[in-house]
Amino acid sequence: MINLEVNLGPLRLKNPVLAASGTFGFGEEYASFFELEKLGAVIVKGLTLRPRQGNPPPRIAETPAGMLNAIGLQNPGLEAFLERELPRLRSINAAVIVNIAGDTEEEYLTLARELSETNGILALELNLSCPNVKEGGIFFGTSADVMTRLIRKVRRVCRLPLIVKLSPNVTDIVELAEAAESSGADILSLINTLKGMVIDVSRRRPLLGNITGGLSGPAIRPVAVRMVYEVYRSVKIPIIGMGGITNLDDALQFFLAGARAVAVGSASFINPYTIPRLISDLQLFMESEGLQSLDEIVGAAQR
Repeated sequence: MINLEVNLGPLRLKNPVLAASGTFGFGEEYASFFELEKLGAVIVKGLTLRPRQGNPPPRIAETPAGMLNAIGLQNPGLEAFLERELPRLRSINAAVIVNIAGDTEEEYLTLARELSETNGILALELNLSCPNVKEGGIFFGTSADVMTRLIRKVRRVCRLPLIVKLSPNVTDIVELAEAAESSGADILSLINTLKGMVIDVSRRRPLLGNITGGLSGPAIRPVAVRMVYEVYRSVKIPIIGMGGITNLDDALQFFLAGARAVAVGSASFINPYTIPRLISDLQLFMESEGLQSLDEIVGAAQR
């Protein structure tokens, strides 16, 4: 059997295929299809300090080769997560990474501090790039100076491996990646959704209640692969690549561009078995290619 274990700096995973935040909820719906412990990790839905209702409907629109969403970080809040969701995930041996978001630095710090003291969490992922939230996310993720200040403060209170999720809605993602690395990030994840909109022609108005939303799915994959490729050349910390992954070939593009792990998002809506199938296909690929480690192909397109 091929060993699919990967090291992402201080974070060790049983395999390099993760469920992306925002598309997998807290795993409850998918647990009826397969054992969540088979995944490299479950990155849970973006968590805020207090419960959030999210944006007004309509909140989802289908687009060519993708989807536009404006959920707005709807979630039950930290207290409910600790009381209800995390114990359930621990009971089924799921590897858990918690994505956190806030409107202020203080909210990020409170979340990072409390979750760092909680058993059963492998790492934290800073959500700095959600394009659906008017406060917090997009602001922290598009200014190198503001992002640097936040990461340094979170790093001081966070005892877990720290992943920084980067927004593609910037002029130069390499600049933001370098700032995140120098500020204390252990791992980078990229990309989050691209900001977009759909207009309802019959109504002559924006379709989404929030007007704009985040574009995901195969339509953004070429952009995501390009950004991973560029960031890999400029940083030394590991990268989790995401954006439009639906099958093995998609994932291999990210590995070859420089990602050490990948996260699957929108494809799980189409087929809930996408992630376990991808893990199996990756193992078969490595066996057929005579690969002993994923390291043999990470960044190979750059050599």
